[in-house]
Amino acid sequence: MFAENKKSNSNSFSQQNTIAQGTTFSGDLTSEGDFRIEGVITGSLTTSGKVVIGKTGALEGALTCANADIEGKHKGTLHVSGTLNLRSTAHIEGEVQIGKLAVEPGATFNANCLMKGSVKELKNKSEAVSPQNNSKSGQSA
Repeated sequence: MFAENKKSNSNSFSQQNTIAQGTTFSGDLTSEGDFRIEGVITGSLTTSGKVVIGKTGALEGALTCANADIEGKHKGTLHVSGTLNLRSTAHIEGEVQIGKLAVEPGATFNANCLMKGSVKELKNKSEAVSPQNNSKSGQSA
C-alpha cells in the first residue's frame, strides 16, 4: 500500500517543495512544483505552481508563480498570473502584478499594484466611450 503511494507521488510534477523554518536560502530557484516557505529566501523564485509563504516565512526578491497565498513577508517584485491571497498576517512591499487579489483585514499591502485583466477591460471601455462622447459634444456645439 505504501509503495503504491510513493510511486504515484514520484511521477507527479505537482510535488510540494518546502523551505523549512530556520532555513535560509540565497539565490535563484526554478521549479515546476508548488512551494511552501516557512524559512527565508533571498533571491528569486519562479514556478508554474502555487506558492505559500507561511507566518514564519519571508521572501526578499522576485516571485513569479501561478497562485500565491501569503501569511508571512514579501519584499520585492511579485508576478502572480492567477490569484494572490493575502492573509491577515501578510506584509507586502514592492511591485505587484496579479490577475486577482483577495485581502483579509489586517494585512499590510504597501505596493504598486497592476491587475492584468482589469487594465485591458478599462482600456477597451474607455476607447468605446470616447467616440460617443466626441459625437455628442459635436452635436451640442
